[in-house]
Amino acid sequence: MSSATADRDRTAPRALPVIGKLESPVTTYYLILGTMTTLVVFGLVMVFSASSVTSLLGGDPSYSVFLRQLLFAVVGAVVARFAARLTIRWWKRLAVPLLGGSVLLQLLVFTPLGYEVGGNRNWLDVGPISVQPAELAKVALVLVGAVIFANKGRLVSRLGHAVVPYLLPIASTVVVLVLLGKDLGTAMVMLLIVAAVLAVAGVPGRFFAGAGLFGAAVVALLVVQSSNRMARITNFLSVECRSDPNGECGQSVHGLYALADGGWWGVGLGASKEKWAWLAEAHNDFIFAVIGEELGLPGTMVILFLFALLAWACYRLVVRTQDRFVRIATAGILAWLLGQAIINIGAVIGLFPVVGVPLPLVSAGGSSLVTTMLALGMLLSFARNEPGCRQLLDARPSRIRASLAILPSRSLLRRGR
Repeated sequence: MSSATADRDRTAPRALPVIGKLESPVTTYYLILGTMTTLVVFGLVMVFSASSVTSLLGGDPSYSVFLRQLLFAVVGAVVARFAARLTIRWWKRLAVPLLGGSVLLQLLVFTPLGYEVGGNRNWLDVGPISVQPAELAKVALVLVGAVIFANKGRLVSRLGHAVVPYLLPIASTVVVLVLLGKDLGTAMVMLLIVAAVLAVAGVPGRFFAGAGLFGAAVVALLVVQSSNRMARITNFLSVECRSDPNGECGQSVHGLYALADGGWWGVGLGASKEKWAWLAEAHNDFIFAVIGEELGLPGTMVILFLFALLAWACYRLVVRTQDRFVRIATAGILAWLLGQAIINIGAVIGLFPVVGVPLPLVSAGGSSLVTTMLALGMLLSFARNEPGCRQLLDARPSRIRASLAILPSRSLLRRGR
């Protein structure tokens, strides 16, 4: 080898080990699994901190809400593990049954089994637990849209093939049922899901311009016809209301107070003052405010980083897969989780009006947590089908087997005798 060749080899850039690991077939799988687990554990800690005072003031043990959330987290983990083992073929088969079941449950909301929470009739009382059917309907919208458009191919460019099979008979029915229950926040998240499914499926851009204007007109009409929604918009635009901690905007004002009190480094875990009956829904819609107050800027940045990491993992799955069904379904789930997180955090920091949607995986709420983990379990099953991923995952020795490997064998024990 000549000296010039040796010098060139020494000066040539080498691939960083980290970059090589990021290109591993299991990277997307572990990114989704890791961010989901971290957000759930983080959420359990913060739910316990934010709900302990509310529980005590209500005469319940301080850990009552936490134990219920922990139970739902365990159920969600089982559901996610089961979902991660399903094949893509099975997800296609489950699309229509999930849609039918979610629509039936949503209709039951308007029977004596349903009841209102915060002015929204979107809940079912099923024995010892409460169920929000709209959460399951989000999964159904994703799956049915992916099944329909995965088989359309280039026909999607014709508006009739986008409007008739999916938008009008299916998506519009689900959204209208949710709006009849006066849950505008959930309906907005569903519209984000529908828009993402249509966009990734290849629907022409001119369709979104007309649909956007029509959707804005419908939302404006719904706001004008509801005194509650109109009051929320008016209060949001009122400078006087947003500066009065005891007025109609008190919840938003105290959310900002919590973030301001937290400052750079927070007041410490469990030391929030705003959760002492000042901040309504501290463990649910406004848990981000409690995170900012107790853990400061680092705590809120961790939440934003984890959602950004989850979004990147979903994006990797979208661009790396060759399966149209997987691509469309993943985009729908990405729009759901990221859009809902943006709406929730935006309401807390005063960027949007308060519409009452939880922070995914973090806020208290069994239906939201279990269905979100179901959706992420679906993404794990998609990631397992990336080239080489399933083989690497199946080749890993189980932790139990690895732990038993360090124990002495029976033959050695007999020799010791």
